[in-house]
Amino acid sequence: MNIEELRELCMALPGVTEDIKWGADLCFLIGDKMFCATSVDPPHAVSFKVKDEEFGELTATAGVIPAPYLARYKWVQVQEWSILNDADWDTYVKQSYELIKAKLPKSKQKALQ
Repeated sequence: MNIEELRELCMALPGVTEDIKWGADLCFLIGDKMFCATSVDPPHAVSFKVKDEEFGELTATAGVIPAPYLARYKWVQVQEWSILNDADWDTYVKQSYELIKAKLPKSKQKALQ
């Protein structure tokens, strides 16, 4: 996985938009809510939301830390792409999308279908 493949994965999901925030972070959003972010400049650390029960397990993995400023919401930051295989990237990014989408107002969720 690399930044272009991550972008393709995220942008293939329904209703996703992208934006540059904080001057150097490429953020992927669903209904104006961020579900995945990566630094534009190397090294491309990637942050995304995980299930509560996965947070401790993932952050116990070398190279995965609680995401700065978002850890209390169960976001992790993967600091090296090779820590996860392509199937894991696919699973976690899509899961983050679904977790954030589920928190959107019902009207926004319906508009995305």
